[in-house]
Amino acid sequence: MRCYFFCVWVLLFCVAALSPLTSQSTPKVSKEGQQCLECHSSSTPGAVEQWRGSAHAKANVDCYSCHKANPGDPATFDHYGLKIAVIVTPYYCARCHKSEVDQFEKSRHADATHFIGSLDNMLGEIVEGGPAAMNGCRQCHGSEVKYIGDGKFDFSTWPNSGIGRINPDGSKGTCAACHGRHSFSSALARQPENCGKCHLGPDHPQAEIYAESKHGIQFRANVAKMNLDSKSWVVGKDYSAAPTCATCHMSATSNQKVTHDAGARISYTLRPVVSFKLENWEKRRASMQDVCSNCHATGWIENFYKQYDGTVELYNEKFAKPAKAIMDKLYANGKLTKTPFDEKIEWTYYELWHHQGRRARMGTAMMGPDYTQWHGFYEVSKTFYNEFIPEAEKLMPGVTADVMKSDDHKWTQGLTPEQMKQQIEFYKKRYNQ
Repeated sequence: MRCYFFCVWVLLFCVAALSPLTSQSTPKVSKEGQQCLECHSSSTPGAVEQWRGSAHAKANVDCYSCHKANPGDPATFDHYGLKIAVIVTPYYCARCHKSEVDQFEKSRHADATHFIGSLDNMLGEIVEGGPAAMNGCRQCHGSEVKYIGDGKFDFSTWPNSGIGRINPDGSKGTCAACHGRHSFSSALARQPENCGKCHLGPDHPQAEIYAESKHGIQFRANVAKMNLDSKSWVVGKDYSAAPTCATCHMSATSNQKVTHDAGARISYTLRPVVSFKLENWEKRRASMQDVCSNCHATGWIENFYKQYDGTVELYNEKFAKPAKAIMDKLYANGKLTKTPFDEKIEWTYYELWHHQGRRARMGTAMMGPDYTQWHGFYEVSKTFYNEFIPEAEKLMPGVTADVMKSDDHKWTQGLTPEQMKQQIEFYKKRYNQ
């Protein structure tokens, strides 16, 4: 009998606990939205269930609220009596989220398709082949989506969730790249893996660097404390266990609002051959340092940036500028053709700055020491001295002479007696010999 009453009590408790959730999970939808759900609950049940669990559903924003065609959008069609758009572009999201869309449009993300015509795109489109670019490059950078009518798109441009995608209505990008399609989750956008869809690999390994860093370690150990579903998600208020990519680059602090311009707090550009500070870099750096100050003391932050500046200066002055000067001389003297990647040294040089040099710089920027050293400067040094310099000399004897005479590269002529003594003394102390 006692067991019977206990079971009844548990059952009643569960019903009481679950009932409010059930009522909350049943959104009020429009007549048009109900029409969508009647078909798509069976034809695309996964998409419908994602929507049912979303903030949109809780706010009674249904299928038709988002897919109702905008006037002037060329990629719309009649669908069971409703004029709808297959692609919900940023212009559609701006109906409710105008400030977020305005911020995004000013960002580097929105212009990500500008890589078309670059060396990266030439590798994908010509050297490797079209499908490599279609399914690789453009899935992160974005395609120019071509509509062919009746709700269908050119397969070479769609499906595509590239962050800088150019949509048929002229808008740039897709909010779904970060927030997910139909769930449109803030928690998803705050997860570091979300950024890792594109920011990883040999030339921009931010995801791997973050995972190696103390920030990434703290996040994984404390993910349950991150309050990722919080509406405000202000660091130091709603969470403090660890930062994610979003924390540092986009999310709110007690002193600044959230921004959808992911580059607004970046003071350097680490992408090109030679790094340089961006316009208004002081303001950008101050914004990032404001984020840092939620967990780190002023002295810590100031010294970190001195270390960071030193790394960028080392890369620029010792390797990037000299290598670029050598390549410029080779081209100017007709030792190389104008066709990229048809000569070995062009591959060597590309990997020197585009892969290894980026890793060295980004490793320091995001506090991943292994990427600064072994994946970065070690690879830069090995390639520079053992491949790039010999290859340049073979093409044009003497072209590297001025570079190799500089103080940065004097060590190749042999260590001085004083340097040798310092090395011997260091290892004696290190290994107690």
